[in-house]
Amino acid sequence: MKVAFLGPPGAGKGTQAQAVSRERKVPHISTGDILREAVQTGTPTGLKARAYVTAGKLVPDEIVVDIVAERLARPDCKQGFLLDGFPRTLGQAKALDAILAKSSMRLDAMLYYAVSDEVVVDRISGRRLCKSCGANYHVKYIAPRKSGVCDRCGGGLYQRADDKPETVKERLRVYREQTAELIDYYRANGLLKEISADNSVEAVRADTNRVLDAVAVR
Repeated sequence: MKVAFLGPPGAGKGTQAQAVSRERKVPHISTGDILREAVQTGTPTGLKARAYVTAGKLVPDEIVVDIVAERLARPDCKQGFLLDGFPRTLGQAKALDAILAKSSMRLDAMLYYAVSDEVVVDRISGRRLCKSCGANYHVKYIAPRKSGVCDRCGGGLYQRADDKPETVKERLRVYREQTAELIDYYRANGLLKEISADNSVEAVRADTNRVLDAVAVR
């Protein structure tokens, strides 16, 4: 099973990818995680990425592609993988095709988690973090026992600047612009499997498993 997960911030694709990885014993490859790993371990590609990270700049596509290629070359990916956060652009999608072709592989499906802007704003703008221990809360879904106070350590809770409604809306606008071509690309290739992410985590997981079961028996 070689599948990629795509969706805007707040769609829950990472949560679904982690659940699928646990249940089906398939490696979950988060671009953010493997980028941090490469930087921390000081691989040649990681050292290139570190220069951009240290300067507060976006890591160029070619470096991200190389890091993903290195991860996919590991033995645990021979039978399958779940890509989370890659590809994000049409260029990255074509680079992924080339990486897989070198090993006579191809992507089985791109799971696209479609979600309304209203739901994303509600999910993200309600998030709160503890200033002391970093615990996560949500004013509606995972509320602390006492408003504004962490259940674990008693620290104060705050809202990240990136989580404010106006910022979330701008992030969504940029996301739509960047991924429009990508969605069209996978739809044209017959690989796009759209899943409504407006529903509960449990309902989305059930839909995800139905899609993956169909992919597995092709």
